[in-house]
Order: sequence, then C-alpha cells, then structure tokens
Amino acid sequence: MKKVEAIIKPFKLDEVKEALSEIGVQGMTVTEVKGFGRTGGKKEVYRGSAYVVDFVPKVKLEIIVKDDLVHQVIETISAAAKTGRIGDGKIFITPIDEVIRIRTGERGEDAI
Repeated sequence: MKKVEAIIKPFKLDEVKEALSEIGVQGMTVTEVKGFGRTGGKKEVYRGSAYVVDFVPKVKLEIIVKDDLVHQVIETISAAAKTGRIGDGKIFITPIDEVIRIRTGERGEDAI
C-alpha cells in the first residue's frame, strides 16, 4: 500500500475528486494548507502598496491506495489538477506498512 499526498490549487479540488471517484478511489482526507515553492510566493497590491504573500493557499489530499492503483491515481491527479501555470502543486508517494479500520478491526488492504 502507498500513501499519495497531493498539494493542489484549491479551485481544482472538485475536478480532482470527481476524476479519482471515476477510477474507484473511495476515500481521501482533504486539508487546507498554505505554503510556497521555488517561486517564494506571489506579489499582490493592496491599496496601492505592493507586498509579497509568502504562503499561498493550497489543498492537500491524502489517499491510501493499493500498490496496483498508485500509477493510475498519480496520472489522474496530474491530469485533473494541471493548469500549466506556476503553482500547480506536487505529488508525494510514501509506503504504508499497515492500515487498521478502528470500527471493525480490519487490517491491511481490507481496511482501505
């Protein structure tokens, strides 16, 4: 099993969620986050004064998937979240040793 974490633009969330649902992803955790990458934020003008917004609002998706579904999930997120502009986001993949469903005690892939 793998954990797929995707940092995306907030307005792309519904599109990504629908695309993932179409390939069989049944659950995910979504968190509103702020951050910046190589560009270091963006410049804004407020009441005639320019300033830099260091932390840009983003959305983080966390999805646990079976190993055989990882590449399809990555491709789906990439296609649905892409705008072609700076700040489209990143995807991180990490291994998951164990999953336990608290309610039933199911373990492993059955608990996803």
